[in-house]
Amino acid sequence: MHLPESLENYLENIFILSRHQPVVKAVDLARAMGFSKPSVSRAVHILEDDGYITIGENGNLILTETGHEIASKVYERHLFLTELFKAMGVDPQTAEQDACEVEHAISASTFNLLKEHISHIVGNLSEEANTLKLTPEDLGNIEDKINAPPAADSHN
Repeated sequence: MHLPESLENYLENIFILSRHQPVVKAVDLARAMGFSKPSVSRAVHILEDDGYITIGENGNLILTETGHEIASKVYERHLFLTELFKAMGVDPQTAEQDACEVEHAISASTFNLLKEHISHIVGNLSEEANTLKLTPEDLGNIEDKINAPPAADSHN
């Protein structure tokens, strides 16, 4: 099942928030996304009904395995595309906005081929020939951000 862009954004934001704070609640999500609490509540219940998140006893939002998988892939696309666009000379704010749009539109197969191609170029070109000015370390930092453990939750 392909999720609409808006629901992918909710999952991605839950994923990001969980990396920085031990408990993610709907109010945190509303604040981070700039949406009203009723809008977030509706989306959260759709995500719960569809099995992408669970809502803990204290109202904390927890990604299911499926939700986590989708969120981490969207976040990876976001980070990778942002870095690629900035390396191409796009100003950081525009790169961030454009990555946010493209991350939902690009197919998984196209993204994987793009990532593989860019990673190969970055890993095999000399610094002088690498006009993108991306480094293997830049790409490694993306992986580190995606694979970072969530903040410890003592309120499960």
